[in-house]
Formats: sequence, C-alpha cells, structure tokens
Amino acid sequence: MAGSGELARHWRYTELPGVDLLRARYIRKTFVRHTHENFVIAAIADGVEVFHHGGGDVSAGAGALALVNPDTPHTGRAGVPEGWRYGAVYPSPEVVAAIAAETTSIRGTPGFISPVLDDPYTVGLVHQILRAADEGNALAADTLLRVAVTRLLRLNGGPLPQRAVPTAGGRVAARARAVLEARMAEPPTLEQLAGDLGASPFALLRAFRGAYGMPPHTWLTDARVRKARRLLDAGTAPADAAVAVGFTDQPHLNRHFARIVGVPPGAYQRERKNVQDAGRRLLLPSDTWQNRSLQKTYAPEQEGDGPPRQGESRTPPSYGTRSESGSP
Repeated sequence: MAGSGELARHWRYTELPGVDLLRARYIRKTFVRHTHENFVIAAIADGVEVFHHGGGDVSAGAGALALVNPDTPHTGRAGVPEGWRYGAVYPSPEVVAAIAAETTSIRGTPGFISPVLDDPYTVGLVHQILRAADEGNALAADTLLRVAVTRLLRLNGGPLPQRAVPTAGGRVAARARAVLEARMAEPPTLEQLAGDLGASPFALLRAFRGAYGMPPHTWLTDARVRKARRLLDAGTAPADAAVAVGFTDQPHLNRHFARIVGVPPGAYQRERKNVQDAGRRLLLPSDTWQNRSLQKTYAPEQEGDGPPRQGESRTPPSYGTRSESGSP
C-alpha cells in the first residue's frame, strides 16, 4: 500500500437513506469494543483486519468481508504490520429487512451467521457502491446495494435468534442501562448504581456483561458516542455535543469518537454536510497509480457501474480523507 499515513472518510449519500459509508486505510488504528445500530458490511481490499467477535478473535483478509449484526459488541485492529484497507457500507436494520423480505426466504429478523465471509465478488460490489455514491450515480448505488445485501443473506444469512426471556440478572441489567441512558451526562458510580437497584456491584457487573457484552462504563462510552453522532448529524457543534453527552470537553469526545467511529467528530460532521461535494473526494497517496489501477482493474463494464461478472475478484483501492485520528 502506497504511503504511510492513515486515511478515512465516513459519509452519507442522500440517495441511499439509512446507509452509512466508509473508506479507510488503517495501520496502527485500534477500535475499542463497541456496537453499531446498523449492520456492518466491510470489504477488505488489502491487508488483514482482526476483530474480537462472539468470544474470540477472527480475521478478514483481502477478498473477504467482515460482517457484524446490529448491537453486537466487537473490536478492530490490524492483523499484519501494513494494516488493512477497506470499504464498508452500514445499512440500517430496516433497509436489510426490506431487502430480505423481497429477495430471500428468511423469516423473522434477518442477520449474518458468520462474521467473516470469503467472497471477492461481493467485495467488488461493495467498492462499486462506494464509487457510485461518490459519482452521484443513485441508480447504480441503490441497485448494487440491493444485489450485495441479497447475495450476502443468501450465502451467509438467516433469522437472528429471538431474545430470551430476561432472567433476574437480565432485568437488573436492563434497569441499569435505563438509568445510564437517563443520566448519561452525570452517571452514578457502580456502587451507587448497584445500591439503587438492590444488587451488589459485582453481581451487577456480571449481569451487565452477560446482557450487553461489555461492562457498564464501556457501554456508557459507546452510548455517548452514538448520541454525539446524532447531535452532530443535527448540526450541533462538536464542543457542544461533547458536553451534552457527558464528556469533559471536545478533546475527550475526539479521543473516544475516533476509537469507535474511525474518524474524529469534526471530519465526520463535515462529510455529513457535504455528501454531494464531489470535489472533496481524495485518493490515497500515489494518485496516478490509483487512478490507473481503477481504470484497468475495476472499470465499468460499459457505460455504467454494473456488478463484476460472477467469479471475478476485482477489488479497487479504497480512498478517503486523512483520518486525523492521531494517537488514541
């Protein structure tokens, strides 16, 4: 991979409602345990990503997809010294459910069975979605998204397990979560929270981990970043969003936001305000090589951005703006 800097772009395309988009190249980046409200469909172009999922580490290399269901705790880091380069789409549960209902026989809430799928064909589709969004080609972006999600659900999809009836510990964990949501800016200590709920601190900690896959303080940071994203989307300044969700200041928000979202809040908000600005698209270093590579190995088949033919494994280089994440 050319260059040595980490670059990322996290944005939306207005003609793909309910879908977030990402291009990134990370080397030393480490994503802390977090969740997403949307599905994660990450197509690895180069290198290897390792992420903790379902009790153990899994790896996704070039030509594979990292797939995470909504509200599923996971992490992320480089699996090789050169890091990893990828493009990702984050469709909402509603988007995926609508596609599944139309194109698959899945009954119930659809989701992915395995967190890693080796499928260069769909990797190519994901990168074409991103390019179509960049170019303002709404017809291609929408079409390719539906083709990609349908293929992934047919190859690696099924109904998500129904939530089990909460145990006593699960009910305590749910009450604790509700308290933390209500008191996000001024949360209680673990001892205070447990006392208010009639539990011991360690009993609450075990119950919360069992219910949500992470301890209360980690869950709270994740929830704060989620709320900060909604505030930034609504136009709130990063400094104001930081205080509103309970961070001490904007640098505090910056640090946690970049560890979860992959870009700092300022860059995130700028992209949200400029989703149609084609002039903001920047290639990774060595632009001449990148452009030549796109034209030769991943060019549209005719005048549009049709999907690659079955069996082809064309994977374009991802590109984006500098992540500005700095040290975590």
